[in-house]
Amino acid sequence: MNSPLTSRTARSESVVQTNRVLRNTYFLLSMTLLWSAVVAGVSMALNLPRPGIILMLVGFYGLLFLTEKNRNSSLGLVFAFLFTGFLGYSLGPILNMYVGAGMGDIIVTALGGTALSFMAASAYALTTKRDLSVLNGVMMAGAIVLIVGMVASFFIQIPMFHLALSAMFILFSTGAILLTTQSIVRGGETNYISATITLYVSIYNIFISLLSILGITNRD
Repeated sequence: MNSPLTSRTARSESVVQTNRVLRNTYFLLSMTLLWSAVVAGVSMALNLPRPGIILMLVGFYGLLFLTEKNRNSSLGLVFAFLFTGFLGYSLGPILNMYVGAGMGDIIVTALGGTALSFMAASAYALTTKRDLSVLNGVMMAGAIVLIVGMVASFFIQIPMFHLALSAMFILFSTGAILLTTQSIVRGGETNYISATITLYVSIYNIFISLLSILGITNRD
């Protein structure tokens, strides 16, 4: 039978571990976001071409797999920066497209909206007493709908369809931020590299989706 002292010690160690994971996650996330922004800036300055669909899929899922596979070693950090750097490179041509179309202000608006979305979702997940795991079923269904929607988007070139798909990506990514953050707080997620990558991809998707929505609604 555990003594009260043993129980308090265990709880104290759990809190320390949780705080460490949370601190490391936010630090690594800030570093990967900064690195990704630098790479995107270089990609824009050099006017690099947008990666094709095959390269994008191989680069995204290949580096994501390698990051997760090595998440318990220092090599995981290397792949985390390669992964976020690759996505930063892919952003360069997209941002140049908006700048070239005279919609540079949309980029600033999308950045602000992404930052607000992340901070609001994180703050709620950190402070709420509600168990957000009930969202898991909704997220699973949402993932299936998004996959079908992404495939359909190659054949359905209707602005309203792309608006709806982008809005769903924002909702899905916000849900991922909520679940990941609360999982860290409650001790479910103990690997800061995995947590960082999930949050980074969510932020990336929100930003791209906001760009798409603002671009469509501001198009003449």
